[in-house]
Amino acid sequence: MPSRSFPVPEGLDGVRVDAALAKLLGFSRTFAADVAESGGVRLDGRALGKSDKLRADSWLDVDWQERREPEIVPIAVPDLGIVYDDDDIVVVDKPAGVAAHPSVGWEGPTVLGALAAGGYRIATTGAAERQGVVHRLDVGTSGLMVVAKSERAYTALKRAFKEREVEKIYHAVVQGHPDPLAGTIDAPIGRHPSHSWKFAVTPDGKDSITHYETIEAFPSASLLEIHLETGRTHQIRVHMAAHRHPCVGDPLYGADPTLSARLGLTRQWLHAHELSFAHPVTTEWVTFTSDDPADLAHALEVLRG
Repeated sequence: MPSRSFPVPEGLDGVRVDAALAKLLGFSRTFAADVAESGGVRLDGRALGKSDKLRADSWLDVDWQERREPEIVPIAVPDLGIVYDDDDIVVVDKPAGVAAHPSVGWEGPTVLGALAAGGYRIATTGAAERQGVVHRLDVGTSGLMVVAKSERAYTALKRAFKEREVEKIYHAVVQGHPDPLAGTIDAPIGRHPSHSWKFAVTPDGKDSITHYETIEAFPSASLLEIHLETGRTHQIRVHMAAHRHPCVGDPLYGADPTLSARLGLTRQWLHAHELSFAHPVTTEWVTFTSDDPADLAHALEVLRG
């Protein structure tokens, strides 16, 4: 097990453990937080959490487990829908509980693993564990995702997403009633200052734009249609929560657990309903749609009940 010991330099006095380890040892903030959470950081012999502050001239001991690089493991996902497939792209309907690609700390099924198990050949561009992936959906979000099968498709789609030439429409059920009933949220999103898995509206975050309109209103919630202009991690969840209308069933961003339980939800009510783009090879404009999965449809029935 690798370990390092050294006095805390003057310049890191009062700095959070995760930020300090990132500077001192070149760790990512997430990995640094994991090391601290597993008891691997001690200051003068006392264990520190990820958000504790360092003191100059104290003695710092750090030990950690080397990370295994994530790899694509072929595991069939029977309820992963293949919506469209040709030589260049495959459009999937991702169930909740499936990650887009392997990552450190995720042991569950992935879209790339499911495609590998089904014998699909994917573009080899991109990091080894993210080959062919040009955009992602959160583990708890269901719906449409396009994966590149050829190198030319990967290049064209990556550019189209970057240039905002892809139309992404989501359906979301949020708590309460947004005022106005239709509008645009334009607020930068960055990592949450004190929570390693969360994101937040932050002054130095990345430019993020969400357009929403109310499709249906219920006594305690609203069904929205959401057009994403940008594609930040957790964007809809962060923006709606920042407006005090978190996605129903999303405890990470402040959803009411009582309402989630009443609707039988174990994840956020958020579904990638429609995806449109110029086909990366034929340049023809293509549109794909996906119906609400059973758990989300059931929650809507209860709300309408």
